[in-house]
Amino acid sequence: MATPGVRTVSGRTGVVRELRAAGPLLAALHAPVTARPPWLTAALALVAGPRPVAVVVDPPGGTGAPRALATLVLRGGPRLTVTLLGDGLPVPGGAAPARLPARDDAAAERLAAGVLDLLDRVRRPWTLRLAGLPLGDPTLRAIGRLRPQAAFANARSARLVDTLGEAGPVRRTRDPAEVERRLPELLAAEPDRRVRTALRVATRLHAAIGQVELATVADGDRLRAGLLTLVDGADRRPWWATPDAGLRTEMGAPLVSLTLPGGGPAALLRRR
Repeated sequence: MATPGVRTVSGRTGVVRELRAAGPLLAALHAPVTARPPWLTAALALVAGPRPVAVVVDPPGGTGAPRALATLVLRGGPRLTVTLLGDGLPVPGGAAPARLPARDDAAAERLAAGVLDLLDRVRRPWTLRLAGLPLGDPTLRAIGRLRPQAAFANARSARLVDTLGEAGPVRRTRDPAEVERRLPELLAAEPDRRVRTALRVATRLHAAIGQVELATVADGDRLRAGLLTLVDGADRRPWWATPDAGLRTEMGAPLVSLTLPGGGPAALLRRR
């Protein structure tokens, strides 16, 4: 049975539209850069085969910013895997990168019910994996109450410490043209092609809106070490550094994840 006031939107165009509509909600909740529309739009550009879906809790009357939102990716196979949009992308450590934004506990309850309604309509086994969320997330709590078999796990994140100055004189810039010029040389130090692609797409998009700082240490025009930092006002999150940067890490905030299997005959019985 569908949850009243909750709807599901499929496909890139629809998900982008819902992300933009949720901008005021994300701003009100002080969501990090990695949970906002530009970042998640970049994540959509990197989703090749899987299907993106948004579960939306509409406001009373259906006009205005949504009350809650989950942007998910459905990856097919014998067992459907459902994760948050952006899961697996390189993110700055130290704080929870993901959000299931909800205006209040009532909206979180409806969002949880809407996500489970979506999954219970799937006619094959599925696994819901939600990771990178802050401790105490109300939507995760609600899913746990509705499905006691859900498994929770906590992990402590680690954040980069910007000590690039120890490697030599540092040049810092947010100029998109300068970031673009240095980016190929910088990313040549990353051995994982998928990570390189994700960094390139996200860096270019966020540099264009002034949210990427590039810090470099160079010998003449040769890059010795580099650091990308996501910047949002006074909030600075060191993001990715070349191996030669030699940056240390320190303990960050706890992260919470949820894993819930379902589908198959049990789900068919639940719908009757």
